[in-house]
Amino acid sequence: MTDSYPLVILGIGIVAIITMITVLRLNAFISLITSAIIVSLLSPGTLAVKISRVAEAFGGAAGKIGIVIALAVVIGKCMMDSGAADRIVRAFLRLLGEKRVSIALMSSGFVLSIPVFFDTVFYLLVPLARSTYKRTGTHYLKYILAIAAGAIVTHSLVPPTPGPLIMAENLGIDLGIMILIGALVALPTAISGLLYGLWCDRKMNLPMRPLGGSETEPEPLDEGQLPALWLSVLPIILPVALVSLNTIFGTLAKEAAETERIARLAGIAAVIGNVNLAMLVSAAVAMTTLHRQRHLDRRQMSRVVEISLMSGGMIILITAAGGAFGEMLKTAGIGPAIERLVAAHTGQSSSGLMLLCLGFFVSCIMKIAQGSTTVAMMTTSAMLAPMLPSSGSLGFHPVYLATAIGSGGMVGAWMNDSAFWIFAKMGGFTEEETLKSWTVLLVITGIVGFLTTIILSVVLPLA
Repeated sequence: MTDSYPLVILGIGIVAIITMITVLRLNAFISLITSAIIVSLLSPGTLAVKISRVAEAFGGAAGKIGIVIALAVVIGKCMMDSGAADRIVRAFLRLLGEKRVSIALMSSGFVLSIPVFFDTVFYLLVPLARSTYKRTGTHYLKYILAIAAGAIVTHSLVPPTPGPLIMAENLGIDLGIMILIGALVALPTAISGLLYGLWCDRKMNLPMRPLGGSETEPEPLDEGQLPALWLSVLPIILPVALVSLNTIFGTLAKEAAETERIARLAGIAAVIGNVNLAMLVSAAVAMTTLHRQRHLDRRQMSRVVEISLMSGGMIILITAAGGAFGEMLKTAGIGPAIERLVAAHTGQSSSGLMLLCLGFFVSCIMKIAQGSTTVAMMTTSAMLAPMLPSSGSLGFHPVYLATAIGSGGMVGAWMNDSAFWIFAKMGGFTEEETLKSWTVLLVITGIVGFLTTIILSVVLPLA
């Protein structure tokens, strides 16, 4: 086997995914699992295990992320139905005032898109942007872009949304570190999107148009129908706090191994800060809030959870198939092959920066080719995971590779992206207006996220 043969396998795998998704219009799960089988058949090993190892890798990936994704979907649905998400939005509006409504909308999207998927957050917040325009008569596009900027960056960079979650798993990143650094990169990225929204609104000055088709603008709930603010934010804060606690005590235990008390506390934190348990507790809080606010009986509560899990099932299948694809790339020996290629053309000091650039641009290409930010992040992180050096020679924590990939996954949103049509349809914009606003917004946020990643990898390497 020649040194270049693994790279040929990589090329075949990428072409297979892109062809099946974009040309044949196959489901992402079918495309990814088929590509994983193709890569496995071309990789070293006995013929008898080449199919079974794909299934084993699929099961391993599903076991690692399936519970978290399923519970995240339940939390998001319960927050929407209970009015907890609405309460958070109104709290931002009261805190910042109507003169700063664009900041309030961006902040709401930023926070809500951590446990709730982008399209759901956008559906929730668009009516608030439309009602604000009815009061002010100006800046409609600014309000819509503020929502989009806040929601897309945490959707792409902060777990437990599937893309960042899977990147953390593929690259071996502690979830607490992924949450903290992801949020740190996301903040200036969202602000850059807000600033572009201000500029774009002045240039385009688009009016609010009636929504076509069967879409209706939901009536806002009365204040008395909403849960308390502390109860509304608890499902978001609780898992982040518990997982972060586990990360902090785990780090302290490694640095002070001789301290018995720290080691004992680290053991306790490892249990309560396990992401599966943390998300389960958060889901219980969200479900209890829904039950109290809407007075649902057991059958109705069961139906809410069932609907949530049905939508989450496809996400789990796709992400686990992506994990299997990544494992087969490791089996093919792609990591060492690319390392040899990089070493032949660059010095060791530049390899870390080159890996960041590679992650960003490959993720961009995958997003442009097939439209899904999540699939782009998942596939790119699986491709690059074998390239991570076993020692600390990278020069910075691998979390920055994840944020570079997440930033790249934002760039290149056009008409093959479902979020493109959500933005256009719910905002009341034409395709041309959406390309000039939404698509450009994501180019800017992606580039700013990447530049922020590079700066933080130098200033705060965590290595």
